[in-house]
Formats: sequence, C-alpha cells, structure tokens
Amino acid sequence: MLINCVAYQDGKKLSDIPVVDISEFIILPKGFVWVALKDAEPEELAEMQYEFGLHELAVEDARVGHQRPKIEEYGDSLFAVIHSVELIDHVMHIGEIDVFVGETYVLSNRNNYDQGFAEVRARCERETQHLKQGPAFILYALMDAIVDRYFPVVDALEAELWQIEEQIFASPAHRSTLEQLYQLKRKVVLFKHAVAPLMEAVGKLDGGRVPHIVANTTEYFRDVHDHLHRINTAIDSIRDTISTAIQVNLSMISLDDNSVNKRLAAWAAIFAAATGMVGVWGMNFEHMPELKWKFGYPLALSSVFVTCAYLHYRFRKSGWL
Repeated sequence: MLINCVAYQDGKKLSDIPVVDISEFIILPKGFVWVALKDAEPEELAEMQYEFGLHELAVEDARVGHQRPKIEEYGDSLFAVIHSVELIDHVMHIGEIDVFVGETYVLSNRNNYDQGFAEVRARCERETQHLKQGPAFILYALMDAIVDRYFPVVDALEAELWQIEEQIFASPAHRSTLEQLYQLKRKVVLFKHAVAPLMEAVGKLDGGRVPHIVANTTEYFRDVHDHLHRINTAIDSIRDTISTAIQVNLSMISLDDNSVNKRLAAWAAIFAAATGMVGVWGMNFEHMPELKWKFGYPLALSSVFVTCAYLHYRFRKSGWL
C-alpha cells in the first residue's frame, strides 16, 4: 500500500506526486523522490523496481521478508533491513522495515509494523540544510527513529525483570516465577537478534571503506552505532541478570525442598524412636518384669513421651522443625 510519494530538490519539498511521474523528478538537478510503502504487494515492488532500477536480489529479499537485519551494497545503491521491536501487552512484536537508497531515491517498506514515520518526514523537511545531503540523510533519519524506539523496550524489559526479582525474595519460590524468567529471556533473545546484526551493519557505514552514497554522512551513522552499542550492552546486562535470577530461584527452590526434607526427617526420627520403644515392649517375652508390674504401662508411655519431647526439642533448637 502506498503511503507517500514525494519529490524533493536541493533539500526542499516540491510536491506529492503520482508514481507514474517519478521518472520526471529523479532527473532534476539535486532532485530525488521519497516513496513510503506499507506491506507492499509484489506488484508494487515490481513497479518500484522498474521506476528506480532496483537490484533484483534486494527486491526478492523485500518480497520474501523475514530477513536478518543487514545493510547490503548493490553498485551505487544500498539495501537496508531493519527490525522494529514493540512490546504490546507484554508480548514482543517484531516487524521489518526495508529501505532502498540510491542517488535519486529513497524507498521504504514496512511490514507487520503499524507505527509510521510521519515525524521522520516532518523532521527531514524541517531541517533543509541536512536534507540537502540527499537520500543518505533520510536513511540515517529512519534508522535513528527506529533505534530510538528501542529504548522504551529496554526500559520495559528492565522493569519486568525488577518485578520478577522482587517476587523471588518476597514469596516462596514457585514454578511460575521460573516460567516468567524464561519468557523474559526469550523476549531478550528476540531483541538481541534485532540489535546485534544491525549494530554490526551500521558499523560499516562509519568506518573503513564506506559506500559512496553515505560518504558525507558517516558522523550521523556513528551516532546511530553508538545508540545501538548502548542498547546492546543493556541487553547483555539484562540477559546476565536473568541467568543469575534463574540460578537464585532454583537455589531457593532447592533450599525450600531441603527445609521440607529436614522436617520430614525430624518427624520420622521422632516416630522411629517411639516405634522402637513400643516394639520392645510389644515382643511379649515370658520373662519381662514390666508386663506384670502395675506401673509398667504408665512408665512405658511416659518414657515414649519424654523421649519424643526431648527429640522434638533438639530438632527445634537445631532449626529442623
């Protein structure tokens, strides 16, 4: 679905144009066209491929989708795949934004991602001195907006982790807490898969042999790389803390189990003593003086009671009961 198709020249917006007029504007001096699509159909991508001369491999990746975050160079053009990350009702949603950049065009297509980039377009049109740098600055602005939307996700994951950590120490360890930790770890892994490859790809745009099309905007991509590095470091920290929390939770479960085992062992010892003593008097041998003594029964019960009471006292003192 077509969202926008706008022509620019020398950093200024000319007008919204129909797709069929694209070829008339990309030949203007210092002119380029910015097209935004959403969940583009194969026919729309084929039309854009014809208008801009897009490389067939890049178009195929955009058509198929589910690509790993990357930035690939095709001659004088770039093809970037960026993952969007959203937390909606504690469920992580991953979208994909494909961006084609050439000397005279920018084509963006977002898949499975409803949040648009109207503010990015408004920013670029407002900062005409930067927009004069052409499509490369728009690529930076799109990346910067997507990466900035990662920060609230980091904050939400950290808040969820803190809440689970409080549950670990505020109440007895439960299986549900362990399940929450594993679910959180899965979210962090998905987030990591969106950030780490993109950080590696953006790093190639601000150092070494950078593509010609972004040669004048390397400092902007360095800023994006710095943000990605901070996010990646935060993700690693969260993942390490989750691993520690899992171990702590398992240890507390083990301690609870040991406490239960101690109680069971203590009561078993008390009943074993009583059972042993009663078993001795229950053998009914012929020559057992206590059997015919009138105080034998009260003495036996008193001995059992005193012995069990003493064992109970010792186990409570040692912390087993």
